[in-house]
Amino acid sequence: MDFDLSEEQRLLKESVEGLLKGSYDFDSRKKYAKEKGGWSRAVWGKFAEQGLLGLPFSEEDGGFGAGAVETMIVMEALGHSLVLEPYLPTVVIGGGFLRRAGSAAQKAAHLPGIIDGSKTFAFAQLEKNSRWDLGDVSTTAKKSGDGWVIDGEKFVVLNGEAADTLIVTARTKGGQRDRTGVGVFLVPADAKGITRKGYPTQDGLHAADITFTGVQVGADAAIGDPENALELIEAVVDDARTALCAEAVGLMDESLTTTVEYIKTRKQFGVPIGSFQVLQHRAADMFVATEQARSMAMFATMAAEFDDAKERAGAIAAAKVQIGKSGKFVGQQSIQLHGGIGMTMEAKIGHYFKRLTMIEQTFGDTDHHLARVSAGGGLI
Repeated sequence: MDFDLSEEQRLLKESVEGLLKGSYDFDSRKKYAKEKGGWSRAVWGKFAEQGLLGLPFSEEDGGFGAGAVETMIVMEALGHSLVLEPYLPTVVIGGGFLRRAGSAAQKAAHLPGIIDGSKTFAFAQLEKNSRWDLGDVSTTAKKSGDGWVIDGEKFVVLNGEAADTLIVTARTKGGQRDRTGVGVFLVPADAKGITRKGYPTQDGLHAADITFTGVQVGADAAIGDPENALELIEAVVDDARTALCAEAVGLMDESLTTTVEYIKTRKQFGVPIGSFQVLQHRAADMFVATEQARSMAMFATMAAEFDDAKERAGAIAAAKVQIGKSGKFVGQQSIQLHGGIGMTMEAKIGHYFKRLTMIEQTFGDTDHHLARVSAGGGLI
């Protein structure tokens, strides 16, 4: 099997890395974090100009018809530079729902705004005590005339503070944990009855807790079947998990590079600490863990396009397990080899470990996905 990138994919990789290298050093990131919503509109505009926001969409919808490999390339580059901008909630998740199940009218209304950078999205899914069960939904959407009325609460909604449009999971019928009776709805973030409480997260991103009180939306707000959308949700979340795996590889790769550079220059007893064999062994172990994560991220990328939902879910769960284990190891070793300075806000290495930690917890932690792999009988 050929794992080499095509010429177009190599050009994309060079293009993204070149853009970020010129505009996204650690000091610039600090400035972007202070802007409204915790990210830079100017950088987002550059993403749009370079076509990154339109990559996964079909040419008929104004995009470039790219696939999971191109998303992997972009997300790994975003991880390398510790990017704050809402590519995951907007392009991967928001765009994923529209791409997979949006009507022609929904695509026409929303995709141009995503592609030109004028519109961002947020996925309002997590609820109190729901943990990582995508079918555990107590927020309700009740029929009202030709439309729906949404009531409930969602928590830790990434980009929920700044998003123009919310994608909300809500129960249209049945019990709280039934697999049927779950719908997905497009809701304007400024709709009457919505209350948003924004805050920064541990990794420097921004999220919001959102309350829906009698929020009215039209019949055209439902994406796909409003009574049987759980399979759609699972497919899009698997896309998000795959993208997070790629981002984590970028984070680990940069953590390893930064740490090796540090131990080559940090001196103890008059010599660089990188000359100590035990630290060389630690760096080698970090490299192995990173490459294991890279292999599984590539596997998840291939699996994202599997037709069999069970095979896709099992492969991506296995990748998330390896990413969680490798991310924890590489992050911990990076901090250890930096010593006390690695714990300070001024050193970027700690921020990389924070983001790796948050990725491990997003859409299921290592133990959760290990249980999924085990329940599915493993990968073989």
